[in-house]
Parts: sequence; structure tokens; C-alpha cells
Amino acid sequence: MMGPAHSLSGAAAWLGVGAAAAAAGHTMPWPVLVVGALICAGAALAPDLDHKSATISRAFGPVSKGLCEIVDKLSYSVYKATKGAGDPRRTGGHRTLTHTWPWAVLLGGGASVAAITGGRWAVLAILFVHLVLAVEGLLWRAARVSSDILVWLLGATSAWILAGVLDKPGNGSDWLFTDPGQEYLWLGLPIVLGSLVHCVGDALTVSGCPILWPIPLGRRRWYPLGPPKFMRFRAGSWVEIKVLMPAFMVLGGVGAAAALNFI
Repeated sequence: MMGPAHSLSGAAAWLGVGAAAAAAGHTMPWPVLVVGALICAGAALAPDLDHKSATISRAFGPVSKGLCEIVDKLSYSVYKATKGAGDPRRTGGHRTLTHTWPWAVLLGGGASVAAITGGRWAVLAILFVHLVLAVEGLLWRAARVSSDILVWLLGATSAWILAGVLDKPGNGSDWLFTDPGQEYLWLGLPIVLGSLVHCVGDALTVSGCPILWPIPLGRRRWYPLGPPKFMRFRAGSWVEIKVLMPAFMVLGGVGAAAALNFI
């Protein structure tokens, strides 16, 4: 799928988590619902860091472009080192390592560890990166005609304001993990979810997605999971734009209403 659809699906997924939490009697504080949805929307772009033409590769200028090249080479190296007898030869690393569940868990776990060991500046950095990505994905039309500096300023300002809101008692810095020193440990959850939602979205396309790596399926360790081929679509096709994106908007709206106990 394309960046906007990935971001919408990520936001909708976290709002769905909020609805499930409310149904279970553990309503999320509204700042956690909002910040989590934005982080998840941004994280849903992150697996494409192995693709030089993806939204994330352009989001932070030369830094993200350089990182993209490194991740692509790393992914390709891991693919070559671990491929099964039935896996085809490749010339690049797109839709390999970064499109798997271990990568999603690694990113989320790393963010959680950074949040509780790095203090406020680490939290602000995590928020900044994902809010910039959320702007690039959810507001992609405006982002493409704006300068990168304006998008970065919006991300930095939003990160500072939202962190200040979360820091207030009862607003969610200690949501789910309440022991002293565990503030913001939950930040890794929407990152894991966003990455996995991205993989599920890509699995619906023609190429599929090797989300289960390194679990072997037959003679292949990088098996591209997906529905039957007649049910798949090409990235950017009318199915994605006319069907899936509106569906994500509706599901996100319903999820937000349920999460806030409006329905």
C-alpha cells in the first residue's frame, strides 16, 4: 500500500485498541488515545525504510535517505544469509527484514527502553520522529507542497505540547505500566502495532509480505503471505484509494467514539 493508506490504517488500529480497552473497562486517557494514534500512524510508514522512494526515506532529508540505503543493504544481507532453498534470488532488500514481526518487536522494544532510560529528551525524540511521519502520511497533500522545515517544526512543536499534556497527573504517562520509573514504557506498543499493520497492508497487495520470517513455510523462509491472488491489488490502485482508505476513516471514527465512551 501507499503511505497515506498505511498511516490511516495505523491510526485506525490504535483507535480500535482504545475501543477494546474501553469495552474491557479500562478506558484510555484521551491523550494516550490521541498520541498513540499519531505514533501508530507514523510507525505504519517505518517498514518502508528499506525503499529509497518511500515517504519515510524523504521525511528527514539526507539523514533518512542515508539511513534508507543502510537499511536496504542490511536487509539484503540478512535475506541472503537466511533464505531457504525455495526463496528466489533478489537484488535488493525491500520487503524483507523490515517487513517482519521480529523487526516490529525490535523497534517497539527499543523505543520503550529508550523512553524509560533516556528521560524526557528521548521521549521527545520518539514523539518528534513519529509525528513528522504522521504528518507526512495523514496530511500528505499539504506536506508535499510545504517545506521540510515547516513539517519538522510542526512535529517538534506538537511533540513538546503533547509531552507536556501527557506529563500531567492522570493524562497517561504511566498508562498500563504504573510502577515508578516505567513512565512512557507504553510508547513502544503503538510502534509495534503500526509496523505490523503496515505488514498486513502489504500482504494484501500483489507481492505479499514475509511477516512470519524466520519461521519456515515449506522450502521458503521468506514466504510472502497474503490472501488468494485474485483478492490482491496493486499499491495505489482504486481498491486502496476508493475502498480501503474510506473504510479506515470510518473504522477510525467509530473506534475513537467507542474509546471515548460516546457510543
